[in-house]
Amino acid sequence: MDKRLPIEVRWHGRGGQGVVTASRILASAALKGGYYLQSLPDFGAERSGAPIAAYTRISETPPIDRGPVYEPDAVIVLDASLIGQVDVEAGLVPDGAMIVNTADPKSASLRRLKLLPEQQLWTVDASQIAVALIKRNIPNTPILGAFARSVPVLDIDTMSHALEELMSETFPPHIVEANLEALQLGHDRAQQMNVEVGTNV
Repeated sequence: MDKRLPIEVRWHGRGGQGVVTASRILASAALKGGYYLQSLPDFGAERSGAPIAAYTRISETPPIDRGPVYEPDAVIVLDASLIGQVDVEAGLVPDGAMIVNTADPKSASLRRLKLLPEQQLWTVDASQIAVALIKRNIPNTPILGAFARSVPVLDIDTMSHALEELMSETFPPHIVEANLEALQLGHDRAQQMNVEVGTNV
């Protein structure tokens, strides 16, 4: 995906997966990259496991729109089981990218997607990376790495610095280091799929 700014990102996940935190990290990375940013949560039901959305805007000028993202340049899905329950591809621009956390790129969930041939589909097993390194199924940092690879707006180093700075305010060093490794692995293991689903590009 060769995308110029401004860029709008819509996040889909479930409560407890770190959707809002991921949006904040991406916004912080945009700030470090010298851009203007906006990060908006859209909780709906706040219980654990309930569908949650969030929005991130990155621009070279201050964003004017303060509402939800209806025509995203990128859609990030932290839980593939939401596909079919939530219209995750709604409004995705014709040359946009969708990034999905899944252990099975040939899954029935991905086959439900109705993407255009010029749209990109990227997958990464962010949950497996998170469980292995962070010891919890919070796939937000690995999928941020996949975003850095699939949407070349912010490089992985800028994302790493933002994540380290933000998480160091709250978490001990070993947790921060595990998340930094998860970010890098998400970047390295992300793979672009054919829109028809099932084969690598």
